[in-house]
Amino acid sequence: MNAAAPLKIDQVSHRYRSVLAVDDITLDIPSGCLVGFIGPDGVGKSSLLGLIAGAKRLQTGQISVLGGHIAHTQHRRRICSRIAYMPQGLGRNLYSELTVRENLDFFGRLFGQGDEERVHRIDRLLLATGLAAFSDRAVGKLSGGMKQKLGLCCALIHDPDLLVLDEPTTGVDPLSRLQFWSLLTAIRAHRPGMSVIVSTAYMEEASKFDWLAAMDQGCVLSTGTPAEIMASTKTESLEAAYRALLPDAASRPELVIPPRRGRDDAAVISARGLTRRFGDFTAVDNVSFEIEGGEVFGFLGSNGCGKSTTMKMLTGLLPVSAGEAFVFGQPVKAQDHEARRDIGYMSQSFSLYGELTVRQNLDLHARIFGLSNTRRNARISELVERFGLKRHIDARAEGLPLGVRQRLSLAVAVIHEPRILILDEPTSGVDPDARDAFWALLIELSRRQGVTIFISTHFMTEAERCDRVSLMHAGKVLACDTPAQLIHNIGAETLEDAFVAHLRAAKVIEPEVTVPSMASADHNSSAVGSWFSLNRFTAYSRRETIEVLRDPVRLAFAFFGSALLMVIFCFGISLDIDDLDFAVLDLDKSPESRAYIAAYQGSRYFLEAPPLATPAEAQSQLIDGDITLALEIPPGFGRDLKAGVPAEVLAAVDGAMPYKGETVEGYVTGIHSAFLAEWARETRNEPLPLVQIESRFRYNPSFESINAMAPSMPALILILLPAILTAVSVVRERELGSITNFYVTPTTRLEFLAGKQAPYILIAFLNFLLLAFMTVAIFGVPLKGNALALTLGAILYVWAATAFGLVISALTSSQVAAVFATALSAIVPTIQFSGLLQPVSTLEGGARVIGSLWPASYFLHLNVGAFTKGLGWAGLAPDIVALALFGPIFTVIAVLALRVQDR
Repeated sequence: MNAAAPLKIDQVSHRYRSVLAVDDITLDIPSGCLVGFIGPDGVGKSSLLGLIAGAKRLQTGQISVLGGHIAHTQHRRRICSRIAYMPQGLGRNLYSELTVRENLDFFGRLFGQGDEERVHRIDRLLLATGLAAFSDRAVGKLSGGMKQKLGLCCALIHDPDLLVLDEPTTGVDPLSRLQFWSLLTAIRAHRPGMSVIVSTAYMEEASKFDWLAAMDQGCVLSTGTPAEIMASTKTESLEAAYRALLPDAASRPELVIPPRRGRDDAAVISARGLTRRFGDFTAVDNVSFEIEGGEVFGFLGSNGCGKSTTMKMLTGLLPVSAGEAFVFGQPVKAQDHEARRDIGYMSQSFSLYGELTVRQNLDLHARIFGLSNTRRNARISELVERFGLKRHIDARAEGLPLGVRQRLSLAVAVIHEPRILILDEPTSGVDPDARDAFWALLIELSRRQGVTIFISTHFMTEAERCDRVSLMHAGKVLACDTPAQLIHNIGAETLEDAFVAHLRAAKVIEPEVTVPSMASADHNSSAVGSWFSLNRFTAYSRRETIEVLRDPVRLAFAFFGSALLMVIFCFGISLDIDDLDFAVLDLDKSPESRAYIAAYQGSRYFLEAPPLATPAEAQSQLIDGDITLALEIPPGFGRDLKAGVPAEVLAAVDGAMPYKGETVEGYVTGIHSAFLAEWARETRNEPLPLVQIESRFRYNPSFESINAMAPSMPALILILLPAILTAVSVVRERELGSITNFYVTPTTRLEFLAGKQAPYILIAFLNFLLLAFMTVAIFGVPLKGNALALTLGAILYVWAATAFGLVISALTSSQVAAVFATALSAIVPTIQFSGLLQPVSTLEGGARVIGSLWPASYFLHLNVGAFTKGLGWAGLAPDIVALALFGPIFTVIAVLALRVQDR
């Protein structure tokens, strides 16, 4: 394998159902340099980079990476330790519950580094990036720029030969972008042979790359150095060059922003000492500004500086900790719904209903704001035409291109004709032409309709289009003026230079740090190619344990949920059928009839209700459910009984629930027979029969449900909750995107799944101990059998339960689906076919097969046998042997079903 070998892409296509993301691309990418794929979201950059890194499965064509084809499993396994892949999204390859150091430690373990080597590299990377002071801070509390720097550190910890960065600075503020590229440049200086492939939508940063490939609609438009691409299009900037390369470039009008006319100096938005605190953290600190009517006012600042928080306070979505906020001269109030009619708000992320069409989203929001039917239809038609949504009118929002989504969001924000628009980074990730089209709509609203627009952005070209711009950092306003005046005041050449200069003046830019070499003599990656590495297994199990311990919701679900279900099931579900209400219509009123009634009164199964007066009353109370049994004793019952003439008693039973009705019938038959036998013995001196049957319940003498329920319920609880927790833990990584770390590192499927499973086996076993303690201490069921055999069986059962969760996780793609699939597939066979309600031996056909192939059947029998029957090793051994098979079988199924690449 040659580290300097160029990367070759030959006739590669990639499709997502009906969408062709990559369309027959052939490229020779130079090695040892900084390569850029440029273009907006949705042109195929991310798909192509995922294919190059091996994170996605190649569908058509060939890609040669580091001397071999990436589609070949063995080659991909060999070179994965030489590739680093950083997926799109702020910190998407990181774990928010872990600290900065813990994230780096996790990645070091994945690449087989020993303790000394790992600590050496982590310390140097933290020093190089200025993250050493934040090494113990959770990633979820880092700014966007810091997350990207940490993501780069995690990618570089194993000295890759190929570094693939998918839009590493999208959504990152100008300062963080500057620091990110400075860091990467310094690292490349120490590793000149490393190839770096980057996708980006920021043309100003792409202009500094060594080689570029411009993409649109899955195709490559042009390749070469930035200078060559600009020369070929006869343009002076890379953004202009990209526009010129687009198929319909000639028909695209140039955006012209006319000056404001008829200025209204009255402030429509005012902030005076505005402050917002979240606990000890101050997100917005004493911010003051005024926005005039019809003005386009821009917010420019670093990630986490308080821009979004300020906007939410001005809309009433967040309460103000201190200071004042006014809109049209009136204080902002969270419950002032009338004031909200004058404000249109567009959040930073797409917040419309993806399952609804464009028309349905517009109609819904028009109804929310109370537009009449006539006005609603006219307004929707007007906005659809004006915002270019006609061809997408019946398309679902979730399938729209990003630029069209933004136009739809803006249309929704203005559907009620607000006088103020508050837009939070509305064009992040949108291509230049879509941004221009979006801004054309904003300028029309501002200049023609006098709508006041308050917008935040990370694009300097957009900030320069604003009438005034406020520069913000760490919750404070650094400066506020027109873009030209901000540049002039500080003596800068561009607005970005002016912003950086203000940050330097405020002393918020860290000093430059010299990047040390990462190379170390004792670097050890010998375990990379092994089929199972204890290092990688423990990396995942350790990380999962830390995440669970820091997640109070999962901990509560794991332990409190089990205890709560045990109490509910054992006390709330009872198979005891007693304390049944019965009423008597005694038409005989003889001593014999009263003796007969007394037999029921003395039974623990029945409670007597007031006597009945008529048969119709008996019928009515049975219908209403007031009584379960109605006895009608006919006239002459006592006379016939004394005379030895067959006497009849009508027993009307509520049979709405057949099982209950049959049980009541048995009670009545038993009491009736006992009464007749006793009456015959006492009054007629008839001898007892030669043989009598006396029933005795050996293992549950009191014949109480709790003695059966308490040992049975753990079989259901221990396969339900642990399986759900395990399944969700894997699917959660798929939803968050961190499963990419499994796709592009040497981790095998068994290491990944077993590492994720191990903490939940321990949690499930602790749950077993908790439930066993509750069975003895709370429900009063003693453990009579062999405790060691029961413990071994429990360990095997929770292994099987968590392995079953892994199977579900391999077959589902969302946490909601994983929860429902696990719950249904665990509850139904456990209740119906595992012996909880009916012994497995009495089942027939498919029910018998399911019961025999389900682990709960064996653990239920084992747990009840240990607690109630007092069984030892000999009696419990068959169940233990059977349980020992399920864990390995489910694990093998999960390993085979788990994808090793994204699609």
